[in-house]
Amino acid sequence: MIRPTIFALVCGAVCMAQTRTKAVPNASSAPVVVELFTSEGCSSCPPADAVVARFDRANVIVLGEHVDYWDSLGWRDRYSSPLFSSRQQDYGNAMRTGNIYTPQAVINGEKEVLGSDAGAIQSAINAAARSPRAAVELRLGAQGTLAITVGKLPPGSHKADVLLAVTEVNLESNVTAGENDGRRLKHAAVVRTLSRLAELDPGTPGQYTAEARINLKPEWVRANLKVVLLVQDQ
Repeated sequence: MIRPTIFALVCGAVCMAQTRTKAVPNASSAPVVVELFTSEGCSSCPPADAVVARFDRANVIVLGEHVDYWDSLGWRDRYSSPLFSSRQQDYGNAMRTGNIYTPQAVINGEKEVLGSDAGAIQSAINAAARSPRAAVELRLGAQGTLAITVGKLPPGSHKADVLLAVTEVNLESNVTAGENDGRRLKHAAVVRTLSRLAELDPGTPGQYTAEARINLKPEWVRANLKVVLLVQDQ
């Protein structure tokens, strides 16, 4: 389980067709993360998927995290995971709201808004883009290897988790039960995997470097995949 955390640092991403990306600590260019907690079993979620997908661009990284607490209510979401339900609950605890729902968007771990409210999402993105960042560099190598470099954490940082996610776009489902019965749903960038690689200590000088191997399943379409590295302040 990922401990209660708040985004305050930086992230970077690389498509499987690329070889390198670098995120620099500049307020105008540092990527902002938009996490959408969603479910195929929720009739309010398809509009949010459509809204959030429009934000998936160079300076915004979208993570579509399908929760599993809808799965017993008529339709099992094949992209759902208890990990994402737990992560959403962690945010509710960390923000001291205890309020979790679908569709819920969390922007850089700092603010939650209704996932279908494009104006609120944009406002939160604008605010988050001014947060201090560390530099992150990713280099995709042969046979699914990923070279990772994280620069020194900004002043005032706490310990931070290094998280690695793989997302896939252009995923659709024909729903035959539940609230979305009879609908064909299109999803924002679906998180296929999310794992914790390391913990960083701001008191340790220098930068963090590592090499990770990405395990891809045969059914995932390589051209639609993105690898996302998150550095998340605890």
